Amino acid sequence: MSITLEDNKRTAIAVKLADMKATQNLLIANEQSLIRACGDQEISNRLEGFLKDDQKNLDIINTVIVQYGIKAKPKPSMQKEIEEIENMMQDSEISLFEKVAKHELLKHTQAISGVLVHKAGQVVGADIAVAIAPLNAVNFENRGHEEQLKGMMESLSTLELTGKPSDSGLWSRVQDTLSALSGIAGGIMNHNDNEMDICDLIRLDHTKVNTLLGQIKATNDPLKLQEYFGQVYQDLSAHSEAEEEVVYPVVRPYYEEVQQLYDEQTQMKQMLEQIKAMNCEDIVAFKTAIERLTVAVTAHVSEEEKDMFPLIQNSLGDEQQKQLATDFTTAKSKIQDQRLAVASH
Repeated sequence: MSITLEDNKRTAIAVKLADMKATQNLLIANEQSLIRACGDQEISNRLEGFLKDDQKNLDIINTVIVQYGIKAKPKPSMQKEIEEIENMMQDSEISLFEKVAKHELLKHTQAISGVLVHKAGQVVGADIAVAIAPLNAVNFENRGHEEQLKGMMESLSTLELTGKPSDSGLWSRVQDTLSALSGIAGGIMNHNDNEMDICDLIRLDHTKVNTLLGQIKATNDPLKLQEYFGQVYQDLSAHSEAEEEVVYPVVRPYYEEVQQLYDEQTQMKQMLEQIKAMNCEDIVAFKTAIERLTVAVTAHVSEEEKDMFPLIQNSLGDEQQKQLATDFTTAKSKIQDQRLAVASH
């Protein structure tokens, strides 16, 4: 059988990531609404901090989705739930305590979703762990937000029931819990994964493809071979197109050998198409073709990381490198969106 590019397990994780993105947008909208409705300065300040964190975390989730390499749409049930919560947040008959309580539940759901994606990735393939690693920062930060939201709920409920503020030690207890969480996280909560520059992003792609090629080498199961190669095909195709559109034109003035990179990627694309047309149940022929692809990929990766990366780092400023990373991610995302649109028809 010739290779198909869709795998149900990987698509299911893509849907979960799409749900997380939709939830993250809702968290941001909720916080903007709660800030406007809140008269307590302590709670308002903490919500402002949440908003800043969640806008950053949306960028991280977007980056993870692009690195994962498969685009999907949120489940219809998720869309329905979002509409219900949006209506609740706009309902003047619902108390601020109830709205914060709903927001805390949503934060918990988002944290659990991140954990589930990691667990599923461990089962499906080691390459997924590479792509979704930045979610660690989002997951731990959501845990920290949950603890603060519990403090807000205690403060608001006490005020609503008694007309008096909660005891003065509330926020000290919350801070103690946050300090403990931060220790467990080992600093992950403060890691700015969305600040990756272009070399970081390209290297992440290289690591993921090398992991996939290693998984292909380690199995003789035709279904696994099809699954792993399907992901290699999609990742390398999007990566090479985005590099040729965004990265290579920028480095051409500094790198005399850039045409060789174009030529190498043309050769790899031809190899991908040839392997895609093969019968993966012919294990020997399939793995021989994969080995040739691996040699080509390894040489190309070595050239980029040893020769092109230093030129980028020495010729472009930090902000230029980060902007190039943004442009590269945007280009990959558009390529993946086009693929999703074709698959939907």
